[in-house]
Amino acid sequence: MPSSGKTPPTRPTLLLTGGSGVLGRALIDELSPGHRIVCLRHRTPLDDPRVEEVRADLLRPGLGLAAADRDRLAARVDLVVHSAAATNWKAEPEAIHRANLDGTLAVLGLAERAGAPVYHISTAFVANPLAPEEQERFPGAAAYLASKTAAEQVVREAAVPGVILRPSVVMGDSATGRIAGAQGLTRALGAIVKGQVPVLPGAPDARIDMVPQDVVARAVGDVLRAGVTDGEFWLTAGPEALLQREVVDTCLEFAARYGPRPHPPRLLPLESVHRLLLPLIEGPSFPESLRRRFRTYAELLLVFQRSLPFDSSLGGAHCGPAVTREGLREALLRNLAAWSAGPGGLRQHRRARTAPQPAALPRELAS
Repeated sequence: MPSSGKTPPTRPTLLLTGGSGVLGRALIDELSPGHRIVCLRHRTPLDDPRVEEVRADLLRPGLGLAAADRDRLAARVDLVVHSAAATNWKAEPEAIHRANLDGTLAVLGLAERAGAPVYHISTAFVANPLAPEEQERFPGAAAYLASKTAAEQVVREAAVPGVILRPSVVMGDSATGRIAGAQGLTRALGAIVKGQVPVLPGAPDARIDMVPQDVVARAVGDVLRAGVTDGEFWLTAGPEALLQREVVDTCLEFAARYGPRPHPPRLLPLESVHRLLLPLIEGPSFPESLRRRFRTYAELLLVFQRSLPFDSSLGGAHCGPAVTREGLREALLRNLAAWSAGPGGLRQHRRARTAPQPAALPRELAS
């Protein structure tokens, strides 16, 4: 590793990107006791007294900082955690790719100046690329996965040590259920609870690999605290991941606590999604509101169609505790409870309607 010429302080200075995101907030909770945290942020202030904020732009030359400011920042930094990423699959594919690849290159450039190792937050779903047909139908998801794969490669080739950390879908806190922002999976689960989803893409035994944000943050923290500066870690549920039928049953069980149990959605295997569901929703007879909803859920859930579980590093050396299926189910229930109490949640929905009414199932899918 290049020498930085700095004397490490009692608490090392950690540069964090993506601090306002779901995982970023959890990383601040986990890492602030042992680190001085400097957050690069673009538009969204963190307003967190535990961190120092530096306004920057990962897509501008030199991070949009004056050369002297950039040099002063690099002189302070001991390690870098790069968590920022473009995750909105509705954005233009080119914008997604540029944010995730060029942004990573910019962070690596600063890390080289600092002589600091980089801890790069990637995604477990780089192991599950979309098929050509799926790439054409879902260009946003395809661009996201391709850009994260490319970003991993530039981390491997960088002049500073790099650790690649691959979480699966990050859900809310395992104890409180709270999450910093609404995610696609949260909205999909909420729609099941409300009885608004007659059909879901995915076989009953498809694995829905999701891990609570505090579990992921703890694993990242353990890697940092152990002084690990190379390697790749899978922050996933792995063989403990809930199956899609278990996730649906948990959602219906939760809904039944507040009123009638919703009608369960029909689960379509992958081949039926491509052969029947996706062509059908493009037809003029399909209601526009359901078309948007199903396209979103199909794009989201297709990345889960995997016959084997991911590898998982959780519970291994320097990588936090392992997860269990029962623990994940309890975390899911707490996530649903937190969602239910928020805007657009079940309690608000119940006030508007006596009981959830399932959306009409198209005739082509009813048999």
